[in-house]
Amino acid sequence: MLRPIDLAREHGLSAQAIRNYGDAGVLPPTERSETGYRRYTSLHAQALRAFLALRRGHGHQQAVEIMRATNRGDIESAYRLIDAAHAALLAERETRTEVAAALGALSTTTPSPVHGRPLTVGELARRLGVHPATLRTWEAEGILRPARDRATGYREYGPEGVRDAEIARQLRRGGYRLHQVARFLESVREAGGADALTTFLDSWQDRLTTRSRDLLAGAAQLDAYLTLVDRTSP
Repeated sequence: MLRPIDLAREHGLSAQAIRNYGDAGVLPPTERSETGYRRYTSLHAQALRAFLALRRGHGHQQAVEIMRATNRGDIESAYRLIDAAHAALLAERETRTEVAAALGALSTTTPSPVHGRPLTVGELARRLGVHPATLRTWEAEGILRPARDRATGYREYGPEGVRDAEIARQLRRGGYRLHQVARFLESVREAGGADALTTFLDSWQDRLTTRSRDLLAGAAQLDAYLTLVDRTSP
């Protein structure tokens, strides 16, 4: 039999954290001693290892849901949550490939203005397949910095503005938030394009690789837990 502190020490946690995980359904039900103290076993220790490993790849709340489903015997729901995470990662990986191809082309070529003149908001919106209001939102976030026609005051987008808009569209399709897109485009402007793009794409690839390894590690620990559950079941 193990005490809360015994489980906690392995992971640098507090005994209260172990009790909280038990109350949240992350750990299987515990027996109580005659004096009311919780009694943990190797099964609980492996459940905790599985949860902490799952949390790295799935995030806290989804890891909680996976363990809750597992502990109530709803393995199908647990598998569905795991499958959904892998599907989302695959979609992001494919998006990164698409963005890399698009940004790689944009980093080495400068878009030519339509009809040899800067584009208006409406013309750029049609080129990108977005609503004109989207371009105004991007401008408010610092993503786009259109010039103004001196006579009319209307926005106009030259080669660099078109490039920035193309990049913004691809990153938004990749799930990046507006402030992330704004920071990236600022680095593109400062670095001149190619170096910043390479660093950005390398960082994205590193994040995907880390997430893949974390998901695998979580699956391995959960599999060990399920194996132990099978062995200890009556």
